[in-house]
Amino acid sequence: MTDTAIPEAPGTPAPDALTTAETPETPTEPTGLTAPGAPKRNYAKLAADESREDYSLRYAPHSFRRWSPTMVASTALGGIAYLADFAIGASIVFTYGFTSGLASILCAAAIIFLTGIPIARACATYGLDMDLVTRGAGFGYFGSTLTSLIYASFTFIFFALEGSIMAQALHSALHIPVAVGYLITTLIVIPFVFRGMGALARLQAWTQPVWLIGLVLPFLVLAFKSPDSWGAFGSFGGTEGAGSGFHWLGFGLGTGVALSLIAQIGEQADYLRFMPAKTEQNKRRWNLAVLAAGPGWVIIGAAKQLGGAFLAFCALAAVGKTHALEPIAPQIEALKPWLGSVALPAAAVFVVVSQIKINTTNAYSGSLSWSNFFSRITHKHPGRVWYIFLNLGIALTLMEMNMFSMLGKLLGFYSNVGIAWIAAVTADLVINKPLGLSPKYIEFKRAYLHAVNPAGFGAMAIASTVSILAFFGLFGEYAEAFSTFIALGLAMTLSPLLAWATKGRYYLARPNPVNGPGVEVADVTATHTCTVCATAYELPDVADCPVQSGPICSLCCSLDAGCGDVCKDADGGGGPVLMPLPTVRTS
Repeated sequence: MTDTAIPEAPGTPAPDALTTAETPETPTEPTGLTAPGAPKRNYAKLAADESREDYSLRYAPHSFRRWSPTMVASTALGGIAYLADFAIGASIVFTYGFTSGLASILCAAAIIFLTGIPIARACATYGLDMDLVTRGAGFGYFGSTLTSLIYASFTFIFFALEGSIMAQALHSALHIPVAVGYLITTLIVIPFVFRGMGALARLQAWTQPVWLIGLVLPFLVLAFKSPDSWGAFGSFGGTEGAGSGFHWLGFGLGTGVALSLIAQIGEQADYLRFMPAKTEQNKRRWNLAVLAAGPGWVIIGAAKQLGGAFLAFCALAAVGKTHALEPIAPQIEALKPWLGSVALPAAAVFVVVSQIKINTTNAYSGSLSWSNFFSRITHKHPGRVWYIFLNLGIALTLMEMNMFSMLGKLLGFYSNVGIAWIAAVTADLVINKPLGLSPKYIEFKRAYLHAVNPAGFGAMAIASTVSILAFFGLFGEYAEAFSTFIALGLAMTLSPLLAWATKGRYYLARPNPVNGPGVEVADVTATHTCTVCATAYELPDVADCPVQSGPICSLCCSLDAGCGDVCKDADGGGGPVLMPLPTVRTS
């Protein structure tokens, strides 16, 4: 066994106060298979180093989850420093006017908040990321592969948006060509993301004071120097002739753009999976922390969208519409009354710091998602860090294609797919499980799952297809404007209907003898040694394997290309080889 430091929490001034956790040491050098107990699989060095991998494809063990609920919450909220909110809010209000824009932002925030609550609780309770939760929440083992691509696309789309904003700041402050700025904003995050959560945590903590000052200062200046601006902003009719009143079409289209952020819960889940077990002693702090760290991000996000729209409105006359939609220009204009010639470098520092903070998270989460995708498709796992370069390469290509100019259409299209996915998962957690249409716990291991579950996967596929057709105008202008509502309604309705029609038989391919990862902490912390990699893992991360005649860890099971899934055959499962444990507890 080897001691591995638990990552420091962003915004935490005393990282040395964190405890250490023992994590299994996976062999990195080849060993002869003739030796008794020798591993049959040796992971590559980077894949075996959990200080970089952070249990990227696995259940997060209790031995690693030593953070307090408050610390996890502050860590998760440290990653929402992005300025795409500013650009998105400004784009919505400029296009549809203040009243429709405000209604759109608030409605989208309410939907994101409500759908995020059950997902956040599931990730925190079971120690699983979004992909693993999706598997057991109605999609099946391979069915969730598509959602890994949806989530990966979220990370590189928003990396490209944030990178474009940073490149604009570098161009304004240092006259660096925008194309070169795209490359700089891509390369600068690699060292932090390569090192994993520990490096990300330190980065978040060190940059937090600068970010907070830069976020608040422009609004403070305008409060003193332009106190009448908010009144004028409230009657703003946009730049496209929408008018200052409420319009249903503008409301629907604006909500669709704002709902593109719904997949942000996946990035929050990358932190929430490290939440400690809920106990009688910590349940109040645990519940509040999960609420804040999970769906709570959207409260700050909605405020930033409105704030970004306000700053853009105040700068509109001075810089014009095009530059007003770029967060750097409104920042400069707002700071000029107090800072004068220093406004430009001060605004540039704020933008650059903000974009580094969020793009390290985007790149990190993207690497996790690509790892999940390719491990199932190729049965290989070279390590999370290699997929950083794939994610960043796609993001850089999007930046060079000037995707920032297509912001509204791109995000409006993406939200149809994203909300169908999130709504289907939410429906399983809040409808199917309470009604007994699906298992009470979340099973994520290949050994116990069908390849595809029509309940969740089918609901998402149908809902996203219909809503995308509506988005492209096939069913008229109102259906186009409210395509994301169509996706939401269909996914939430179809998931329980399909689960009922199939009698829930596609959730589990065979019973799990220990009822999954929701059992008591005292039981799950007992380890079992994987018969393939010869590494000890906590009970929720291992399964019965008749081929290996013993326990197999979830990752070795995923990478096995030759077993033929015989454990799922009627006569191939054999008897349980793991200790029986009490019934699952999900509270």
